[in-house]
Amino acid sequence: MLHSRLIATAALAAALTIPAFAQQRDPGFFVPGQQQQRQQRPAQARPQQAQQNPQPAQQAPSQPQVQLPNQPGDSAGQQQQIPQLPALPRGEAPPTAVIGVIGVPDIMRISTAAQQVEREIGARRQKLNEEAAREQAAWRDAQQTLASQRQGLSAEQLRTRERELQERITNAQRVFRERNQAIQEAAQFSLAQIERMLIAVIRQVADSRGMNLVLHRAQVALNVNEFDISQQVAEELNKVLPAVSIPPEVPAPAASDATPPARQQQQQRQQQRRN
Repeated sequence: MLHSRLIATAALAAALTIPAFAQQRDPGFFVPGQQQQRQQRPAQARPQQAQQNPQPAQQAPSQPQVQLPNQPGDSAGQQQQIPQLPALPRGEAPPTAVIGVIGVPDIMRISTAAQQVEREIGARRQKLNEEAAREQAAWRDAQQTLASQRQGLSAEQLRTRERELQERITNAQRVFRERNQAIQEAAQFSLAQIERMLIAVIRQVADSRGMNLVLHRAQVALNVNEFDISQQVAEELNKVLPAVSIPPEVPAPAASDATPPARQQQQQRQQQRRN
């Protein structure tokens, strides 16, 4: 869908803060108890040696300690103390949150510009799919025809026909890929225009209501209708951006461009003989 790409973009890139917290696990992070277990195993394996060479008990350190991942050159089991940093000066507290909620899918359904992009890009994709289906049917017919004529062709003629068919398939696939890529780029170019304007409109509506925090509706478990500004954002978006500029469609190649090179060379030789 054309709307899915805007769901995260409008909420994050609008500078309308949506908190997102991610935890990363360091494979070398110290787990309390593991180092003690590793230190206890040699003592359990050599009880007699421990009794012969008793060591004085160590007092607990006054500073908290953690076992950091071993660095090159560090001895095994080396412990490092966490540095004690001085307190920072007390900063300014953030303002009281005034919250708004938006539903981007609803906005895109109302947006006339988004409807325009969806109609145009959908029509181009449908047209490309139909042409690809017709071309595939032509390949199957050519293969069946070649199979029925196999007995009446020489080995050289058969190889030439097979090579021409393979070149036709390869060229057509390349053309369809290029046209599909052009459609995708046109959709991205058009949606980018809507995204930029949508961000500006969200800021405009939020400022008019004194909101300093706007959340995406899918991330809110419960809210009241007074928080939702989707309808107003959609109306303002239609005022400032009723339509967008969509790049022109890439024209389909001419019949001569789709002709395999081997067939083109054969046609050129036949034309030269006639002249």
